[in-house]
Amino acid sequence: MGYMLYTISFLSLIVGTALYFSRHRWIHLVPIPDYVYDRLPSSFSNDIETGFTSNDFDLHTNLAAGDSRRGLDQRGKREVQKIMKSRKVDFDEARRLYVEQSFANNDIGADGRPRDPKFVSFS
Repeated sequence: MGYMLYTISFLSLIVGTALYFSRHRWIHLVPIPDYVYDRLPSSFSNDIETGFTSNDFDLHTNLAAGDSRRGLDQRGKREVQKIMKSRKVDFDEARRLYVEQSFANNDIGADGRPRDPKFVSFS
């Protein structure tokens, strides 16, 4: 049994080395998608062009005011974009779902109050 494991390991090392050194001959045959990732915009004007704005979440005012920030949060945009693509919803609905998801991850109820049983609120 030991010889068989040794033989398989040695043969895979030899085949892997041969494939590595001859990759210029066969790499063009491997199907590679047109894009590896979607580059997210990094300014408010690019966010507007990409569709990360709506009547309820208006970025035109930020752009008109000359806001010097780099745009919306990259991680949040990526998550909202995933929701928009997977569930086929518009920006407002995707943003609402993202906020509800982040509330649930942080143990916050849909009404905005913490679900911690030790939480005490004085109003």
